[in-house]
Amino acid sequence: MVEGAMRHGTTMDVEANYTDSHGQSEIGFGVTRLLDFDLLPRIKRINKVKLYRPVAGEPDAYPQLTPALTRPIRWELIAQQYDQMIKYVTAIRTRTASTEAILRRFTRNASHPTYAAMLEVGRAQKTILVARYLRLRDLQREIEEGLNVMESSDGANSVIAYGKGGEVASNRRGEQEMFVLCLRILQSALVYVNTLMLQDVLGEPEWADLLTPANRRGLTPLFWSHVRPYGEVNLDMGARLNLTAATVPAPRAPAYSSDHPPAGNRAGRGSRPTAPGSSW
Repeated sequence: MVEGAMRHGTTMDVEANYTDSHGQSEIGFGVTRLLDFDLLPRIKRINKVKLYRPVAGEPDAYPQLTPALTRPIRWELIAQQYDQMIKYVTAIRTRTASTEAILRRFTRNASHPTYAAMLEVGRAQKTILVARYLRLRDLQREIEEGLNVMESSDGANSVIAYGKGGEVASNRRGEQEMFVLCLRILQSALVYVNTLMLQDVLGEPEWADLLTPANRRGLTPLFWSHVRPYGEVNLDMGARLNLTAATVPAPRAPAYSSDHPPAGNRAGRGSRPTAPGSSW
């Protein structure tokens, strides 16, 4: 997720990334916060999420939230490892190291202090997001709408990349890159064709006068319900199919008798001689 947000290959300035419940984790919250963009997941079991206390020594500061509260954030660990965290995040931003390589180093040593500090940042950020999510209805709508766009995009990919179930079946880097590049060509072609179709429809006066400014803001070339990857079958419902039994041809008769095998079929090396009277 982080690699996709940092290396999207466009001029877009990423401010937030929407994911489903599987895309949210404490280390994900920490890394994205340090990279200066928000991780906005749709948390399925939000009623099970624990909120971390902002400071220690105030157990009764939020009596209404006591069942959902857990231990305080360790701010002193974040302060101690701040420079190291910035070093790793800068390596991700400047592409001198991949997020996967850095996290793999940490997961081999789960007690690494820098990794622990990133987790603390993630826990603080996750607590802030959950509090905002429960309070702000607009944020709930934003996450739902943004995630629906991504789900729709994934659905389109499953249609236009239907070969082998849309899965990258090879572990070779070159073949994986070829698969993704071909998929991008199909995506661009689909958007281009849809744009031309919309232009033709909007060129008609009756549609141009019917659409309101709100309707025009809702126009998008990112639709794929008209795509038929397996072709199209047109049935004439006014005619019946000819389902009469087909005539099965009779078996062909042998061109020679069993007592006189063909001259070219003699018992030779590696073959089995045929006894007179046997069937061919």
